[in-house]
Amino acid sequence: MKFDHAAEAITGIDHTLVGVRDLEAARRAWETLGFTLTPRGRHIGWGTGNYCIMLESGYIELLGVVDSSQFLNNLDGFLEKREGLMGLAFGTENSRQCAEDLKASGVVFEGPKGLKRKLELPEGEVLPAFELLYLDRAATPGLNAFITHHLTPEMIRRPEWLRHANRARRLISVTVVTEDPVRTVIGYLPLFGPDRVQVSDAMTVVDTGAGAIRFVTPKGLRTLYDALLPLPEHDTPWVASMKIEVADKNRCRDFLKDRNVPVEKTGKGCLVPPEVANGCIIEFVQL
Repeated sequence: MKFDHAAEAITGIDHTLVGVRDLEAARRAWETLGFTLTPRGRHIGWGTGNYCIMLESGYIELLGVVDSSQFLNNLDGFLEKREGLMGLAFGTENSRQCAEDLKASGVVFEGPKGLKRKLELPEGEVLPAFELLYLDRAATPGLNAFITHHLTPEMIRRPEWLRHANRARRLISVTVVTEDPVRTVIGYLPLFGPDRVQVSDAMTVVDTGAGAIRFVTPKGLRTLYDALLPLPEHDTPWVASMKIEVADKNRCRDFLKDRNVPVEKTGKGCLVPPEVANGCIIEFVQL
């Protein structure tokens, strides 16, 4: 029997969103971790601004409040509780076709809706443009997510922004903490279908096509990152970590140690504790 799902229109994880209380302090912290950041951006008509860390595949968006009198898309509510990973965006190359596929799969959503942000470049201001599909929470249990179509990708993917001192190359996965990983992942079947789901004793994983979402219990998170104990404890579900591929694990570790960043060595790379990355656990690995 054919299982209808919308995965064909979704290219994978486009980017993660990290909510931060102080954008400039966050920029300095992530630069210390060896990342190259884009110039500061400002969402038009919203009260939010960002810095982005562009990778060869995927990217990280540091998101903060710059005008609390404007629409904040609940960023203020999140930051009242904590900083850290607040969700992610899936990518699509055709938002209109993706919307049709979502409808056919029975996924509830809103959009496409347009969004632009101002980006200050040395040669002047540019306006990267996007179309967004806002997914109902039931479509991505345990995770706030939406789908984005980049209308002007050349504006945000400059070669010099893809070079990082820590040798970061690609976003591999995010880890979500939930009480019941298997039950949680059932909600993703209309998006990705059963062939994209792997279940094991340690975790349940959804393959998005480019990057994975890993679901673990609170105990599973402590087992996964036992070298970083004690870990933060938040009401489940919450997004705890990102795994990032680096070109050279030894150079990555050496760079971080030279910057006095506390790291825990692993067989494939190293771990960075959440207290130095705005509440995010970062796992650097060389594949």
